[in-house]
Amino acid sequence: MRILVLIKEVPDMEKVKFDSERGVVDRSSAPAEINPFDESALQAALDLKEQYGGTVCVMTMGPARAVNSLQEAYARGADEGILLTDRAFGGSDTIATSRTLAAAIKGEDFDLILCGEKSVDGDTAQVGAETAELLGIPHAYYVDAIEVCGDGEIRVEIENLCGNRQIRVMKLPALVGVTKNIGKLKLPTVNRKLESLNASCRTVTMADVQGLSKDDTGFAGSPTKVAKIEVPKVQQRESEIFREDMGNFTAKLETIFTEKGVI
Repeated sequence: MRILVLIKEVPDMEKVKFDSERGVVDRSSAPAEINPFDESALQAALDLKEQYGGTVCVMTMGPARAVNSLQEAYARGADEGILLTDRAFGGSDTIATSRTLAAAIKGEDFDLILCGEKSVDGDTAQVGAETAELLGIPHAYYVDAIEVCGDGEIRVEIENLCGNRQIRVMKLPALVGVTKNIGKLKLPTVNRKLESLNASCRTVTMADVQGLSKDDTGFAGSPTKVAKIEVPKVQQRESEIFREDMGNFTAKLETIFTEKGVI
């Protein structure tokens, strides 16, 4: 089975700064890393490879430096990496990103596509499903278990939804968005980490993608526009601990709410 994992390189969200004038995240202001949810997707792919055989390819869309994330994926056990990079791709929103990914994937041959449920920088949880729709393949989200059934099918279990677990049987090729509960992350071996430093990845530019125009990707292909970004100010709040029994506690609350004009 040939598995493709879609990953996104994201900035460390605890250190990143925002460009309020342009309405974008200043990605150069913080070190980059693989989106944590996509790390779980990669681990799920590696676990499936170990159990059922096959290969794992990792694809990301971003600037040239995103090759570092592909090399990290190689260190963890991926067999190959594909970097979609071109100035024309810059500024893509979720649908423009999905169009670009789908167009690039159409030129490949994969049985199963995995991704994380969302990214920590955008938090939209849209790209995986949009990519699947553009490819015309079935998809499932919030999956925490995958089993290969044979006959070109997989069985997936979806996390607790309103007290119920959902089980689906899907025809391949398919796309699955996984949660962090899909499996336990494993650290790369020292030898694999050293090998990854010289691992080469295939670069795909706008000229290499068939059926994709400049109006489909980048700023031109993005209907979503961020008008303004504001970092909320942290407000100081007063707190008080009550140690009275329930009767005195409710009486105390009534007094406080009356003084503040709430009641």
